[in-house]
Amino acid sequence: MKLIRFEVDRGPRLGVLDGEDAVDLIDALESAGPLSAEDRAIVADATAFIAAGPRGREIAERALEISQKSNVGRKPRSGLRLRAPLRPEIILCSGENYWDHRDEKPPVEGREPEFFIKVPHGVIGPDDDILLDRAVTKKLDYETELAIVIGKAGRHIPVEQAQEHIFGYTIMNDVTARDRQVRMRPDGTCSYALGPGKNFDTCAPIGPMIVSTDEILDPQALELRTRVNDTVRQSNSTAKMIWSVAELVNFFSTFLTLQPGFVISTGTPGGTGWASDPELGGRPYARDDVERPSGYLEPGDVVCCEIEGIGILRNRVVLAP
Repeated sequence: MKLIRFEVDRGPRLGVLDGEDAVDLIDALESAGPLSAEDRAIVADATAFIAAGPRGREIAERALEISQKSNVGRKPRSGLRLRAPLRPEIILCSGENYWDHRDEKPPVEGREPEFFIKVPHGVIGPDDDILLDRAVTKKLDYETELAIVIGKAGRHIPVEQAQEHIFGYTIMNDVTARDRQVRMRPDGTCSYALGPGKNFDTCAPIGPMIVSTDEILDPQALELRTRVNDTVRQSNSTAKMIWSVAELVNFFSTFLTLQPGFVISTGTPGGTGWASDPELGGRPYARDDVERPSGYLEPGDVVCCEIEGIGILRNRVVLAP
């Protein structure tokens, strides 16, 4: 199942993809008769849909069947204004999770996943603008990341049971203010300020959809790329993660009871703008299949974050007014 949110004249709607079409769940279901208040609540909100578990999937499959027979509620995907597929209550983030990203930054000593949070206020969707606010940062960077969407609540989740708690996967661009994140010391080491470096308006583009686990059988075998203005900057595979999807679910569930709709972002590989910045300890390294950045994001840049099986999350950088 591929779950999307899109804009109509009555506000955002939840839908599922069926080939090249999207099916508006409410329109399809209402064409067959009145919806109960409970079912309407489930299909009106992505988090409620995810939390409904098998009931949500049953309702979506009924909507698909209705639309395929009657053509009601079907809209060409190409004509839709997509929104972020959900607005999570919290985004739990793991940094330092690919060796080649560690290679392009000051030495890292951590022996467990880096743990920080992004606030949901920073979430934007496909084709929304990333604001470059010079009062916040002069060094705005991109980070394409596989994002886990939790489907079932749990605490202290064993690694071998992690998949039972995952609804699906999406893409997040962990937009970062490097000059707010990194503090260099005189000896060349650094400290991190992950609050201001990771949290500001438009810091968390998410999308274009959530793909359920039955369509992504192995989250550790997905190709990942970032393009800035059609130039490949990051190219890697989720197979190169230091801590796997299942290990990250286990790790974060140690601290919090994970709830349906929570998002866990799994870190980014090398190829960020940071590598081009010796002032902040950046350390470039040779790769033949990517173009090394010469700096950070600027107004007019278009960032495309792509993960196999999920799609492309595209956003333009604009100067904040």
